[in-house]
This record gives sequence, structure tokens and C-alpha cells, in this order.
Amino acid sequence: MLASFTDADDAVQETFLRAWRHRDDFEPGTNVRAWLYRIATNACLDAIRHAKRRPPSAGAEVSWLQPYPDRLLDEIAPPDEQPDAVVVARETIELAYLTAIQLLPARQRAVLLLRDVLDWSAAETAQALELTVAAANSALQRARATLKSAPERDSMPAAPTGPERELLERLIAAHERADVGAAVALLREDVRVTMPPLPMRYDGLAEFLPLLHRAFDAPVMGVWRLVPTSANRLPAAASYLREPGGTEFRAFKLDVIRMEGGRVAEFTTFDARLFPHFGLPDVLRA
Repeated sequence: MLASFTDADDAVQETFLRAWRHRDDFEPGTNVRAWLYRIATNACLDAIRHAKRRPPSAGAEVSWLQPYPDRLLDEIAPPDEQPDAVVVARETIELAYLTAIQLLPARQRAVLLLRDVLDWSAAETAQALELTVAAANSALQRARATLKSAPERDSMPAAPTGPERELLERLIAAHERADVGAAVALLREDVRVTMPPLPMRYDGLAEFLPLLHRAFDAPVMGVWRLVPTSANRLPAAASYLREPGGTEFRAFKLDVIRMEGGRVAEFTTFDARLFPHFGLPDVLRA
């Protein structure tokens, strides 16, 4: 709903606070999960209204986009012995999907997620959002029409695959060697690079190559060390930079990487503020 790790974390806290305050309203026999999802959905809607966010125009960047550490997703994954637990497909938390659904007005977004991701019925969705069933169905149809080009959500692995991890290792090795040729060999010609919340965007290898040369210019930038990780069920690399004359590798950026056909199709680059949530130190001394 919020496409932001920190905003989502705040909304989770708000959800449990509201649940505690209204615990006397919980009716015995009610599905606890559904009750909490209803509270969480409305907490998100209130957060969006409070932030006065407007859906970005098609093709615009989502300035509030933040990655979600896989290690935290793993902690909340339902155990196999819960057959009624909601299993969220990988594509529904990929950055491309989260970016796409931000195009929707908040209530349409909520309807889409409740219906298509959580598999709620039209009646359940209408009740949660205090809509008529007809209004909920109409919102779903409009949302689906807007997202015709959004990623499909077929069953996929819950974490980066072996080939993806191998490609990430090769990319990290090329980066640490400052080997432009080796890095370019791992990229698609139509590679896309974005850096939310900055408006920078590079479409295609020709646009990205000058940036790569600057990053790998050791006398100017320094020396890199990268640590593999994962976010939103995609491979990611945490970059540390030792500046010229420096003695420590300091947290610099986090690249979440989408791969297609054995090559890198997209980098979404974030600053280092979320490193602690990934279990990553601020400084590497090696």
C-alpha cells in the first residue's frame, strides 16, 4: 500500500495500537487475521491522506519508494502448517509492482490488494472499506484497467534463484575490480537505472555507461566493497566506499537488482539509511 519500508513500519505499529484500543469491539468467532487486515488497510489509507500523496503520473518515479529487507519478510512468512495463511506471490512485493500500483488512487489500491493479493471476496473487501459491493467491484475493474501492463503474479520462488545469486556474485566481483568491461557484459542493452527519491533516470546502456565509468574511477571515487543481500525477493548489493586517503569502507548505497534472461535489466538505487534494517554495519574495516 505504501511502497515505503519506514512508512509501512509506522503503519504496522499504528495497526496494533488501534487493535489494542478497540480490542473490546472484537467479536468472538471473528477471523483475527481479517480483523487486523481491515485495521491495517485503514491505517494505510489514513497515512496516505495525512501525507497528502498524489498518485504519480504514468512513467513518473515514486519518490517515497523504499526496499523491504528479505530477512524481515522471512521472519513473518507463515509456517507450512497454517493452510489458511495468506501466501503473497513474489511479484506482489517486487519494486516494479509496488511502483505500478502507486499510480492508483489509494482506495483503488486497497481494493486491488485485498482482492487480487489477499484473495478476499467482494463482500469482505466492501465491508473492510465501508463500500457497497458494487462500488468495490467498480474500483477493482478500474484498478485492473490501469494496471494492464503491471507484472504478472504467477507462482515464483520466494527468494533469489541460484542463477540470480551467481550473476550477483559476478557483478559484485566486477564492481570491486572496477572492471567496466566485465560489468557491461552482465547488463542488458536496455538496462534501466533509477535512484528514488532523486529524479535521476538512465535508460539504456549508452546513458548508463558514463555513470559507470565515473563510479569506477578509483583516484576520484575510491575503492568499493560490496555485500550481497536481498530485498523485495530480489537480489541486492550493499555498497561500501573507501574514499581516496580514507581507511574505512563506509556505507554508501543499496542496489536492488532485477534480472531478465541471465543479465541485469534494472537497478533501483537507494541511499544507505536502511542498512541497519538489513543487518548491515555502517562501516566495513576489511
